[in-house]
Amino acid sequence: MIATSTEYEKAQQELHDLTRRLEQLQQSHPGGEKGLTKAGVRKMIARLHEELAIYEGSAEMRNASSSQS
Repeated sequence: MIATSTEYEKAQQELHDLTRRLEQLQQSHPGGEKGLTKAGVRKMIARLHEELAIYEGSAEMRNASSSQS
């Protein structure tokens, strides 16, 4: 779970790296080759998207709460 802006930035970098890795796999092993590896990378990308969305949502809630005070 992402709790700080530093962790958020690290997760964004990891997401970028994984996306690049997936693109490389798709180019070097088209079709069904390396399917499990591609699926694993996609799963990690999806997990990071979820964690980033949760963090962004909680940041929006914090900002909304502080602006109402």
